[in-house]
Amino acid sequence: MRGYANQYSNTRFWTKLSNVARRAGYEVLEKALWLHYAAQRPDTPAWARTTAYGALGYFILPFDAIPDWLFGIGLTDDLGALTLAVAALAQYIDADVRRRTTRKLDAWFGRPDHRQPLRPVE
Repeated sequence: MRGYANQYSNTRFWTKLSNVARRAGYEVLEKALWLHYAAQRPDTPAWARTTAYGALGYFILPFDAIPDWLFGIGLTDDLGALTLAVAALAQYIDADVRRRTTRKLDAWFGRPDHRQPLRPVE
C-alpha cells in the first residue's frame, strides 16, 4: 500500500473525489476524507501518513486491481484499501478529523436527516 503514496497529491485527491463522488457514495468518501484529514494532523507520525497517502494514492489511480469505471464493482478494491488504512490509523482519526469530514460530507450530501442529491464538489 505504501508504494502508492507517490501517487497522492492534494489536487489529484480533490479531483478524484469530484469525479467519483456520485458513484463512490458516502462510505468511500468518508473513509477517504478521514485519511486525508488524519494525515494532515501535526501529531500523525510519518508511518501513518505514508499509510494514509498510500491508500489515497491507490484510490486516486484510475486503473488498479478493479478499474473504477466498472459499474457496481469498480470501487470495491479502493474501499478495501481505504478500510485497511483506516484501521491502521484509527488512533489518529480523532473527533476533529470526524467533525471536518462530517462538515464536508454534509456540504455535499446534506445533513443525514435531510439527505439531498449530491452538490458539486469544490
